[in-house]
Amino acid sequence: MMEQPIHNLISLFNQLGLDSSDEAIKDFIGRNKPIPDDVELHNADFWNVSQSSFLKQVIDDDADWAEVVDQLNVMLR
Repeated sequence: MMEQPIHNLISLFNQLGLDSSDEAIKDFIGRNKPIPDDVELHNADFWNVSQSSFLKQVIDDDADWAEVVDQLNVMLR
């Protein structure tokens, strides 16, 4: 049985086409938080269409990216 790959914030930012340096991740979170409680992460207004679709798909499918997406969600609240 193969283990699922373990993703982290750096790989998530790479997947989303964003700068994945520690500094850039901190800046992104600082610029974009807080997301209102009534807005789902993928509906936040700073994502482009493909980023939003990816984030929604990950959560809907409970994909192997879901844990790190949940982590980002918490950091942006």
